Amino acid sequence: MAEIRKKSRPEFRNIGIGQILSYRLPLPGIVSILHRISGALLFLSLPFSLYLFQQSLTSAQSFEALKSFASGALVKLSLLLVIWAFVFHCFAGLRHLLMDLHYGVAKASSKKTAAVVCALSSIVTFAIALKLFGIF
Repeated sequence: MAEIRKKSRPEFRNIGIGQILSYRLPLPGIVSILHRISGALLFLSLPFSLYLFQQSLTSAQSFEALKSFASGALVKLSLLLVIWAFVFHCFAGLRHLLMDLHYGVAKASSKKTAAVVCALSSIVTFAIALKLFGIF
């Protein structure tokens, strides 16, 4: 009788909290996690954004007060973080929709689309940052 070979099963490791920083995740995995983080950031910033929008519509004085408040560098940086989350979440969401339609599911194309998401979101966020900080 022929010798029966056992196929080696894939090894799945549970990652502990202490190992997260040393674990090397591929780019598609990083993009997937950042998509979740950006979605959570957008969700958590929504009540504050709606409150600011409501206050800006209350009167001309409240709009001017919010306008002067938004001129600070720290406020602009936090606004830029929310803008990055929105832009990244949109591009990564389009990538996930394409993957749901079975485009870009292969390993090589998944890496390419993840790189495109990172590049496009970085370019758009940088252009918005230039406008936000008054460079052009």
